[in-house]
Amino acid sequence: MIVKAELLAAIAGTNRGVITTEANRSLVLDKVVQLEVQNPTPQPLSEQELLSGVWRLIYTTSPDLLGLARLPVVPAGPIYQCIRGQELKLYNVLELQGIPFLEGVLCVAARLTPVSERRVQVNFERSILGVKGLMNYPSLDVLISRLETQSPVAALSMPLDADRSAGWLETTYLDEDLRIGRGNNDSLFVLTRV
Repeated sequence: MIVKAELLAAIAGTNRGVITTEANRSLVLDKVVQLEVQNPTPQPLSEQELLSGVWRLIYTTSPDLLGLARLPVVPAGPIYQCIRGQELKLYNVLELQGIPFLEGVLCVAARLTPVSERRVQVNFERSILGVKGLMNYPSLDVLISRLETQSPVAALSMPLDADRSAGWLETTYLDEDLRIGRGNNDSLFVLTRV
């Protein structure tokens, strides 16, 4: 699909949207809108197998995520979103890079409540912050499995204020390897399947 390739080309080199110009943001948004019109999955919540899995964030306009990407001391590494459709759970995972042996992980767990065939209410419940080495963090899947089974994780666990930690997410485009979503605060998210 030509528009999809053009979107990925426009995103390349933007460091998830941190390094971009107004012209580039406009081009990305134009390509996103074109893809949304061609969405092959108009009811993504009905396609749990396609929606579920691990996705890597490649572009966003979210001020919160862009702020994390600009951390001066501990640079942000990859940002993943793991969706467990059957359980209606979502995990956002940010890998922190930088000082050798002190690489970290920030994970935020949320419960999803369907509002329509495309939109979910996102209620963030808990966040953890830890050092990969101390957490015995071999992979994202192992971390998520530990969190789902309530296994102990050697990390700082912080409950989140439910009233201030809620939002919504609407999947506006979904295929086998690309997902586009829009969230509250006019946030745009473009993710690729891992």
